[in-house]
Amino acid sequence: MTPRFSVVIPSFNSAATLVRAIESVRAQSWPAHEIVVVDDGSTDDTAGVARQFGGAVRLIQQNNSGVSVARNAGAAAATGDWLAFLDADDWYAPDRLKLHAEWIAEDAALDCLTGDYEYRDEAGTLLGTSMAQHKSGRLMLAKAAGEARVVMETPAEMAAFIADHFGDTHTLSVPRARFIELGGYPTGFKVCEDVHFLTRLMAKSHRVGVVCQSLGVYVIHSGSATRRNPVAAQRENVRTLTDLVRLAENFPEPVRQGVRARMQSARYNLGCALSKSGRRIAAVGAVLPTLAACPGWRSLRDVLSMLKG
Repeated sequence: MTPRFSVVIPSFNSAATLVRAIESVRAQSWPAHEIVVVDDGSTDDTAGVARQFGGAVRLIQQNNSGVSVARNAGAAAATGDWLAFLDADDWYAPDRLKLHAEWIAEDAALDCLTGDYEYRDEAGTLLGTSMAQHKSGRLMLAKAAGEARVVMETPAEMAAFIADHFGDTHTLSVPRARFIELGGYPTGFKVCEDVHFLTRLMAKSHRVGVVCQSLGVYVIHSGSATRRNPVAAQRENVRTLTDLVRLAENFPEPVRQGVRARMQSARYNLGCALSKSGRRIAAVGAVLPTLAACPGWRSLRDVLSMLKG
C-alpha cells in the first residue's frame, strides 16, 4: 500500500505564517498528495496568501466556525486515503510524511501513527521536545531503546498516552475513512478538541506507530488564550473532558482509565488557576469531584493543596 496524504491546514488570520507552513509541506521528501487550506473566515489576506501557490494548494473558504469545523471541512474535501493536519503557525520537518508513509507501506496493521515534535517560541528558540516532557513519551522512548520506531499497543501504554499524550495534531496520521467514521473533531469546544478526537481514535485502535524523532514544530505563543485567561481556558478544558468522560463509558478500560486521569489533572489545573486568582473556595470546588471519580490519596492531596492555597 502506497499512502496518499492529504494535508489539511486550518487557517484564521494566518497571513503572516501561512507561507512557512505551506512551504514546509511542499518541501517534504515524500510529496503530499494535496494541500488543503481552509480559510476560517479570516479578515486578513489569508486567502490571498493561499492563492499565491496556484494549483499547488486547494483553498476552501467558510464563515468563521472554529478550528474543528475547519479541519473537518478539509477532511471532507480531501481525496487522499490518509490525513495529516498542520496548524498555520506551525511547520513540518522535511521527513514528516516520509517517516510515516514508509512505515504504512510496510505494516498495513497500523491503525494510525504519531511521533515526537519540538516546542519553539515565536523567535524560533528551541524550548524542548514533546516525548521527553511527557510521561507517556518517556515510556515509549524507553521501550524503543534507541530505535527510531516503536509500536504503542499495550493497555498501560494506551492509558498513559490518553492521560498525558506526547503526540499533537500535526504529528498525527490517520486513515481518512477512520476519521470520517469517527465524525472528526468535535464542534462546540474551544479547548482540548484535539484530545477529544485522539481519545475516540485510540478507543478504536490496537497498534499505533510512534516515530521517536521530531516530525515538526509547535510554536508556543506568549499571548495565547491559555495565558491571557487561564481560568477560562481551564474551565473550557474541563467542559470538553466532561463530554469525553460521558463517551468513555463505552471505551475499552485502558482508555477509560486514561480519560479519568486526564480529567483529574484538568480539575487540578483549574483549581490552581482559581487559587492563583484568589478564589480558594472555588478552587476547592473544582477538585472535589475527583474524590468521587478517583478515590485515593492523590485526589485527597489535590483537595488539601487547594485548601492550603
